[in-house]
Amino acid sequence: MKIIALLFFVFITADTIAQKQHNDYIQNGEFGITIGMAHYFGDLNTRAAINRPKPALGAFFRKQFGNYVGVRLSARYAQLGYSDTYSNNDYQKIRNLSFNTNIWEIALQGDFNFFKFIPSDANYLFTPYVSLGVGVFTYDPFAYIDGQKEFLRPLGTEGQVIGYNGRKPYNTLSLCVPLGIGIKYNISDKINFSFELAHRFTITDYLDDVSTTYIGATKFTPASISALLQDRSIEIDPLNPLGVEGRQRGWSKQRDQYIIAEVGFTYNLSSYRCPSAK
Repeated sequence: MKIIALLFFVFITADTIAQKQHNDYIQNGEFGITIGMAHYFGDLNTRAAINRPKPALGAFFRKQFGNYVGVRLSARYAQLGYSDTYSNNDYQKIRNLSFNTNIWEIALQGDFNFFKFIPSDANYLFTPYVSLGVGVFTYDPFAYIDGQKEFLRPLGTEGQVIGYNGRKPYNTLSLCVPLGIGIKYNISDKINFSFELAHRFTITDYLDDVSTTYIGATKFTPASISALLQDRSIEIDPLNPLGVEGRQRGWSKQRDQYIIAEVGFTYNLSSYRCPSAK
């Protein structure tokens, strides 16, 4: 009986210590990596179709302030691109524009967990969360003609280089506002798994090098790369080009956007509260 009582005491003590450790666990933060897909929305994808996703990679550090709130600093690389050939709109098909670009993004985001999240505690291993922040990113759209890659900004396809109607070359650095939702699940004491979908609202309308009106073929050197890429409708119908001065080329009242869906794995940085002396 004494042995049974002793074993019972040992088990109770061990369980109490384990619970105490969980209660005193502090998640200080996380280092993480992400992989996923990115998609563009803008003048070439006016119907918000999701049919041409491209790869995205990222890394981040999240500083945790309690079990609900965190602040995240992240860096991402993504590819974006689209073409009028994917559209169901007849005008866009004839317009025949296309682009690709690489995105390098740095963002600062605030994350809010809906549930208490405590890694290694079986009662608090999962939570959905929302995220909101601000970021900067670089882009430099390019297109292909006769198999050759041509960067579009230096060409001034909407008259920026010649200052047509006061138009100026656009900046390849811009701001974005990431707004996202996600879920997070603790796999082990040190490792978490997450899935996040975040939309980026930007302040540029030139992710795709398309924004406003045609300036007319006569403003360009005949048969130059600039002339060919500012109006590619001649590849569809050489006798009826769309590139007449003043005709709509894009819609300047709406800024371009992109979205990233990604899965991530993070490594927990943790500590334990020291017991108070009594």
